[in-house]
Amino acid sequence: MRLLFLGDVVGRAGRQVIIDRLPALRERWLLDAVVINGENAAAGFGLTETICNDLLNAGADAVTLGNHSFDQREALVFIERQQRLLRPANYPPGTPGRGATLIDTHSGKRLLVVNVMGRLYMDALDDPFAAAEREVSQCPLGQVADAIILDVHAEATSEKQAFGHYFDGRVSLVVGTHTHTPTGDHRILPGGTAYMSDAGMCGDYDSILGMQKEEAVRRFIQKTPGSRLEPGLGEGTLSGIAIETDDRTGLATHVAAIRIGPHLEESLPKFWG
Repeated sequence: MRLLFLGDVVGRAGRQVIIDRLPALRERWLLDAVVINGENAAAGFGLTETICNDLLNAGADAVTLGNHSFDQREALVFIERQQRLLRPANYPPGTPGRGATLIDTHSGKRLLVVNVMGRLYMDALDDPFAAAEREVSQCPLGQVADAIILDVHAEATSEKQAFGHYFDGRVSLVVGTHTHTPTGDHRILPGGTAYMSDAGMCGDYDSILGMQKEEAVRRFIQKTPGSRLEPGLGEGTLSGIAIETDDRTGLATHVAAIRIGPHLEESLPKFWG
């Protein structure tokens, strides 16, 4: 399978670059599925139903979330009816929505997408390893699912790496989100699982984590309350990871970082031409 994962969408710049570029990339690379983390898509804080539909209509097969899952209160309602929108699986029982979904792709293959949130330097949710284990065990790779993507929305690189090694050989891709800064450690682990500590963001990189620089800098210097952080308004960049999996095992055979847009060095999957 040919799979594309795109990091946190931040504001209008992130949404627009996906709308402008993703349809052509799906066709050019003959993608089986695309997963996008959309938890910062609504002005940097959460996701609305309209924006979720925009991402899905642009070519996403699933949208994952994180610590801003319910910043937009309407998400408490529409997440119940949108089967392709995920919040972290380790939210407490009774939380609206779901933490995993099994997608039937247009090519006839089945992709399991799982979303969890880390606990180091984050809100203290339930055990993310146990939550991911539960979801993966219910849809084993190569038996029920042809491929599995695990989005680990976490602050600490160590926690993300622990996920990579714990699930190595059992999922197709473990990819980190949340820090909005793409890492250079994309690789295939010994057991065949593709890994990247952070996919980066889809948004304006002439910013501070996608937000306009002035207020973000002022907060560090003055340490006083100020105006609301607002997303950067410049041209957006796509950032994420591309993998190709073995149709027999569901494990990764190729992996590459994706960066398309200004401010960052361009990176494309050479194995797709």
